[in-house]
Parts: sequence; C-alpha cells; structure tokens
Amino acid sequence: MSSALLPKPQMRRLLARRMKLHLFGAFFVSLGCAALYKFGVAEPRKKAYAEFYKNYDPMKDFEAMRAAGVFESAPPK
Repeated sequence: MSSALLPKPQMRRLLARRMKLHLFGAFFVSLGCAALYKFGVAEPRKKAYAEFYKNYDPMKDFEAMRAAGVFESAPPK
C-alpha cells in the first residue's frame, strides 16, 4: 500500500546530472579566481615594475653596491 503512495526514486543518471552541475560551477568559480588574480595581483605588479624601472639607473645602483663592498671583483674606490 505505501509503495503506491510514494513516487519511485530516480536511479539512473544521478551522477551525470550532478557532475554537469558541479562542472559548470567549478568552471565559473575558476574563471572568477583567474580574473581576480589578474586584476588584483598581476596588473598592479606590472604597473609597479614599470614605475620602478622608469627611473631606475643601473650604473648608480652598481656604484652604490660597489662602494658598500658587495662585489669581490670590483673593489670599492
């Protein structure tokens, strides 16, 4: 009697249906993480490097390290 009152559970394609849902969800979450990393980390880092090297003088930096005695092959003056 009670079996006629309860609907039969779906036994086929349960994994496929849930996998499709989770696959789309994982794709969109990973896409969002990639966009957050690109615009939150990579772009500011590229901008900071460009700003640093805009005014960077390697010879001045070399002379400062040479005067500090960092190099063995180039003794301080």
